[in-house]
Amino acid sequence: MSQTAKLAWRSADTPADIAAALRLLESEYPISEGGRGLKLKFVRIDEPETVSIVERNRGAVTIRYSSLAGALRGVGSALAKLDGEERTPFEKLGIMLDLSRNMVMKVEHFKVWLRRMALAGCNEVQLYCEDTYELDDQPFFGAYRAPYSLEELQEMDDYAADLGIELVASIQTLGHMEQLLQHRYYAKMTDSERIMMVDLPETEALIRKMINFWSSALRSRRIHVGMDEAHGLGRGRHQTLFGAEKESELMTRHLKVVSGICREAGLKPMIWSDMFFRMTNAEHEYYDYTSPFPAGIKKEIDPDVQLVYWDYYHKETSIYRKMIARHRELGKEPVMASGIWTWARLWYDHRETMDTALPCIDVCRQEKIKELFFTMWGDDGAYCNYDSSLAGIIRCADLAYGCRDENDTADRFEAICFADYGANVAAGELQMWKNPDFIILPSMLLWDDPLLGKFFDSCKRVDPEFDLAYLDQLDDVLCRIMPSAEDNNAGDIGYAVDLIKFLIKKLELRGALEAAYDLGDRLALRELVTTTIPAAIAALVEVDAGFRRNWLAVAKPQGLERIQIRNAGQLARLEELSIRLREYLDGTVERIEELDERLPLSTPPEMMNRYKEVSSGSWIN
Repeated sequence: MSQTAKLAWRSADTPADIAAALRLLESEYPISEGGRGLKLKFVRIDEPETVSIVERNRGAVTIRYSSLAGALRGVGSALAKLDGEERTPFEKLGIMLDLSRNMVMKVEHFKVWLRRMALAGCNEVQLYCEDTYELDDQPFFGAYRAPYSLEELQEMDDYAADLGIELVASIQTLGHMEQLLQHRYYAKMTDSERIMMVDLPETEALIRKMINFWSSALRSRRIHVGMDEAHGLGRGRHQTLFGAEKESELMTRHLKVVSGICREAGLKPMIWSDMFFRMTNAEHEYYDYTSPFPAGIKKEIDPDVQLVYWDYYHKETSIYRKMIARHRELGKEPVMASGIWTWARLWYDHRETMDTALPCIDVCRQEKIKELFFTMWGDDGAYCNYDSSLAGIIRCADLAYGCRDENDTADRFEAICFADYGANVAAGELQMWKNPDFIILPSMLLWDDPLLGKFFDSCKRVDPEFDLAYLDQLDDVLCRIMPSAEDNNAGDIGYAVDLIKFLIKKLELRGALEAAYDLGDRLALRELVTTTIPAAIAALVEVDAGFRRNWLAVAKPQGLERIQIRNAGQLARLEELSIRLREYLDGTVERIEELDERLPLSTPPEMMNRYKEVSSGSWIN
C-alpha cells in the first residue's frame, strides 16, 4: 500500500468552482490551502469529452481538465500518486443508490460518499426513493421508514453541487409502490398490491405532489419517474372498476399524465424502458431483440422522456449492443444503467459486478452512449455492508475513464477510501460459484432455518460435497482478510471476519447434525448440544452486534429492526434446536419431525435468494 500524497493549493491560482470543492475535501484528505505539500496547478482545456491529465513534477502537480469532474478526478489521481491522461465519453457518470429497502443513508455519511465519488471523477448520483421522503399532508408517506425532509435533501444537494455532482431524484409513479400501498389510507389509489391506480384524480394529485416536492428539493431539472416492472397493470381493481384494457394503452396514457406533470414543474423525466419492450412479446420478456414494437408506440412516447436501459445480468457484449440498437429503433438515445452488485449480498460482489459491468462499459464507450450509472439495489432488506461497494464504484469509474490496470485502482482506492482494495475484494468471495447454475449466497445460509435446513439440503442435493468445498473457500478468504481485520473505512473487514466465522460454524453444525441424527449417534448429538450449538450462538451474537454497529454508523435507525428480527429469529431457532435435541436424547420425543423430512427435489439453490424462502416452510410476507 502506497502512502497518500500531501497536496497544497492557493486560492489565487485556483478557479472558484475547484476551490469550493477543495475546501470540502480538506475536511478528510491531506489537502490544504496555503499549506505544505505538492503544489496543485489547474489548467482548463477545451475537449468534448471529460478529460483528466495529471503531470507530476518536482514539488508540483499540474492537472489539465475539461470539466470539474475531470479536475477532481485529477486530484484523486494526485493523492494516489498516479499520473497520465484519462478520458471518458460519458457526460454523466455515477450511481443510483437504493434508499427504499430499509436503508436510508445518514446525511453526513452520504457526504462521505460524495467526496469519494468526486475524487473518482463521477458527476451524478440518483437517489432511489419510493416513499422515503416527507410530503406535506401525507402522514403515511414514508411512515416508520426514516424519510428525508426537504431540508435534508437540500443540504445534500448543496454539498453535491459544490463537488460537481448532480443529484437526481429516482422515484416511482406506477409500480414498486407496495411500501406506500400497504397503508389502507391509500386503498382507493391501489390497483394491485404493488401498482398505483391509473386514471384516478387522487393518484394524479399525489404524483403531482411527489414531483413538485423533488422540484423544490433538488436543483437538477431532471427526474427519474420509474414505471418499471408494472406487471399486471390494469388487472386488479382497475379492471374491476373500468373493465379490461390493453396494458400498452394504460402505460402510454399514464406516462403522458406523469410527463405532463413533470413539464409543469420544469422537469425532464426519464423512465426505465422495460415495460415498452415487454409489450412486444407474449412472454413479456425485457431482453427481446426481434419482436416488432406495437404500431404507433414510437409516437406515443413523449419526446422529452429519456429511456433508461437497465441490465445487470448479461455478460455478452453482443446483448448490450443489440439492446442499445433496439432503443435507438424507438428513436431514443438510451441512458445506460449497469449494476454494482449489492442486492441479496452480505458484502459487495466484485466477481458478478466485473462480469457484467465490464462488457457493458466497453460497449457503451464504443457506441458513444453519453450517460451511464450503476445501480446499487438493496433487495430483501439492504443488508449488504454498503461501504464495501465503494470498491466497485472506484473500479467501475476507472474502467469508464479507460483505466484497465487494477493496481492503479488499488492505489486510488487506498488514497480516497483509506482501505485495502485487495482485502475488500477478497471479502466479497463469501459467495460461492460452483458453476453458473449453482450459486451459494451466504445470506441464505445465514438465515437458513437450523431445523428445516431448506437451503443447506437444496445445496446437498445438487452437490453432496458442497459444504466441504465451501468450508475450504471460507477458510481461504478468512486467512486472506484477517490481516486487515481492523480496516473499517470502506467496508468493515472485521465484520466480514465475524460473518465467515459464523458461516463456518453453521455449515459444520448442519452437516454434523444430519450425520449424527441419521446414524442415531447420541454421543455426537450431545456434543452438538453442549458445544457446537452454543459456539454458533456466540458467533451469531457477534455478527448481530457488528451489523448493528455498521448500520448505525451509516444509516438512519429505522430499518435496522427488520434485520435484527431475522437475527433474533435465527438465535431463537438455534435455541429451539438445542431444546429439541435434549428432548430427543432424554426420550421425551421419539423423533424430530423436521429432520426426518428430506425432499427428493427442491428449489435450486441459485433460485433461493430471499429471506422468506429459507426461514420457514410457509410462504410468509
